[in-house]
Amino acid sequence: MKEEFKENAARAILQAEDTFDSLAFKLKRRLGMLQPLQILPYRSYGTETRLYVKGRVLADKGITQSEQDDTLWENLLNMYRRFESNEIPNARVQLNLQNTTYQITTDAEGYFVLNIEPPKPLHLDNIWHPIELELTDAPVTLTEEVKATAYVLVPPPDAEYGIISDIDDTIVRTGSTSLLETGRNVLLNNAHTRIPFHGVSQFYKALQLGRNGKRNNPFFYVSSSPWNNYDLLYHFLELNDIPQGPLLLRDFGLDKDKFLHSDHMSHKYKEIENILVTYPKLNFILIGDSGQQDADIYQEVVRKHPGRIMAIYIRDVNIPKRTKAVSTIADELKHDGEVELVLVKETAAAAKHAASKGFIFTEQVQHVEKEAELDEARDK
Repeated sequence: MKEEFKENAARAILQAEDTFDSLAFKLKRRLGMLQPLQILPYRSYGTETRLYVKGRVLADKGITQSEQDDTLWENLLNMYRRFESNEIPNARVQLNLQNTTYQITTDAEGYFVLNIEPPKPLHLDNIWHPIELELTDAPVTLTEEVKATAYVLVPPPDAEYGIISDIDDTIVRTGSTSLLETGRNVLLNNAHTRIPFHGVSQFYKALQLGRNGKRNNPFFYVSSSPWNNYDLLYHFLELNDIPQGPLLLRDFGLDKDKFLHSDHMSHKYKEIENILVTYPKLNFILIGDSGQQDADIYQEVVRKHPGRIMAIYIRDVNIPKRTKAVSTIADELKHDGEVELVLVKETAAAAKHAASKGFIFTEQVQHVEKEAELDEARDK
């Protein structure tokens, strides 16, 4: 009875939301509020014979790339523009690859997702592969050409391993365990003023380098942050010289596939599962933090994919209850002889363990420690 009530309530809410969205779209179109249009492609991943392309068609709200001296008001205005997005449903996007065109229509929230099988296997000279995108039709008058380029990561055959990392409170200090602190960091900071954990850039570059010296170990970033923050997170990684990789974020929109089911744990687990299935011959290192459920999710991944996870690094965010829970998971994994989960307070401790296991060069530990010292000095 309780489940039936939830389903009926969900159905009513979804129907009301669809009706509101339809009316709002028609009003904005009539008032000329949906111009100009833009294609926002998201970096994604694939193999030499199949590529996964995702993006969104939106009205361009004039979100500006942040600068070091941006005011709090400018940060707040940009964040408002990100979340008060005007998505364009039923728009036609054309993808061009190897002189072949593909068509896809955006959904009710403006998203498009397409799995492409290239006519010929890709040459893996480069880890990133460009795909040209063009908006060919929309329920809004097209006043100019709308084009963009999507980039799809394809790990080379000689990659040693892949790395799947969380973002909030793993790479960047977000305070995701405190609603107030999270709100302040998300709303009032930009890519320049958000603070990475000390030594993260050098540690991640060491993992990307691995032991073969080719710097071709692929990174994948799985986060519960919404897609609206994509440009902010991408710019943050770029500014802090952290290896680029697909950003696999979360959609908070209401639809029948997500409503009441899109929680933090299921989203992350599903994305990690998709990565492991896509690359069955590649093993992975998992990195997260103790603030939420990263350790629980990673433990489930280890159990479902025995032998695929080389190590797990969890940053301790100093919440005693969660630290104890993560330590218990670490003991269980060690007892089962499956994988070592390392709970660390400092990035250098993770680097030392990685070096001891042969994942990175030993001399890289000193580089991580040196960068951590410089990061700390800059903070002060």
